Amino acid sequence: MKIEKTALLALGAAMTSGAALASNTVDKSTPNVLLILVDDLGLGDLSCQYAKDLSTPNIDRIFETGVRLDNFYANSSVSSPSRAALLTGRFPAMVGVPGVIRPSVDQNWGYFDPSAVTMPEVLKNGGYRTALIGKWHLGWESPNLPNERGFDHFHGFLADMMDDYYTHRRQGGNYMYLNDKEIDPKGHATELFTSWSVDYIKKEAKEKNPFFLYLAYNAPHSPLQPPVEWVNKVQERDKSLPVKRARLIALIEHLDYNIGKVIQSLEESGQLNNTLVIFASDNGGDRGSMANNGPTRGAKGDMFEGGIHVACALNMPGVFEGGRRDNHFVVMMDLMPTICDFVNVPVKHEIDGISVLDAIKGKTQNTEDRFVFWLRNEGGAQFCGKSQSAVRYNEYKLLQNLPFEKSQMFNLEEDSLETTPLPLQGDMFRKLNNAMTKHYRAWGAVPCQAPSK
Repeated sequence: MKIEKTALLALGAAMTSGAALASNTVDKSTPNVLLILVDDLGLGDLSCQYAKDLSTPNIDRIFETGVRLDNFYANSSVSSPSRAALLTGRFPAMVGVPGVIRPSVDQNWGYFDPSAVTMPEVLKNGGYRTALIGKWHLGWESPNLPNERGFDHFHGFLADMMDDYYTHRRQGGNYMYLNDKEIDPKGHATELFTSWSVDYIKKEAKEKNPFFLYLAYNAPHSPLQPPVEWVNKVQERDKSLPVKRARLIALIEHLDYNIGKVIQSLEESGQLNNTLVIFASDNGGDRGSMANNGPTRGAKGDMFEGGIHVACALNMPGVFEGGRRDNHFVVMMDLMPTICDFVNVPVKHEIDGISVLDAIKGKTQNTEDRFVFWLRNEGGAQFCGKSQSAVRYNEYKLLQNLPFEKSQMFNLEEDSLETTPLPLQGDMFRKLNNAMTKHYRAWGAVPCQAPSK
């Protein structure tokens, strides 16, 4: 089956060569940062990863000409907690977000700690102009609005998911905002977020200070609602695809095309060579959408690898380039200290993540000699308000995928598909169990619901 490439003109040369750009490029000592987070993308759902039925040339270019992190993990099996970890460098529960934040009070499982220090706040102290375009998902009212949590500019969606990519509503409510003003734009959400990002990037080219742009797409989260012409193109290419899979592929390929536009705007505005581009997904792909999670067990919502092992790459000409594949263990909360380390902005408060700058620059760094925790609270019959959890140390992982299921322990080095549980005994089991218990105690001191009014 032949897949037609949809790469934008000049993008390939721009990310491969690092050719001389306009003279008004920001000084190399203060690079811009473009952090692209996509929603529910499976580990295998890129043509540079494991997918054979789709084409993502623009995202592939980020991976194939940058540094690909093959052992990268989200901080949760679902959205809000991973976003909290990304922006704070903390375990999600330690900033009040052990589960999904939702506008519906009886389905809400998090309250983003107003005292938690965020990455945009830290970067602002280093002279950065900060922006969030796209999905926020960490609160829909004060004090947890993006402009109150470190972003100079916000243009996007406050809530958890869109019920429709064109109306942008969630359970009848409108959560699209430009800073503090409710807006009602027309168009597909992916295209809107792209257009707004392109406008922002072009405007920032005229500024002296570097920018931090957090571009958070809703895609490819359900509903599977790509533009019709994109679905038609996929179905014409491969008539054997199930309709649902074809729609997911179209949504991903449409996303890829739009990410290409954003990267192209960096090149055209003379900023590509001085911009660190990072791409990642917030959690694994949704089995209900027929996502491809590569050679893993499980999917979004699971503490098995398919729910938390996600795609990530960094790209910057002259720094993170060459298509190198790095296998250091890196977690989403590590991106905050790593970015700050790279741009020489100190982090002076307590965090849980570590800078992995040495590792991704190809140097030796031990990133596995630590306990890493995953927690998720949820409602419904499977959870009843309780938690699923996992803890990892080196190659060992202890998990309880659902609160009423038995715990399981695996050696991921020997059993990456998590098919053969180890006995729940011995020194390593006791270490993992004790560490998880200690983390639960620490979490108990952090409110995860808003104060009563």
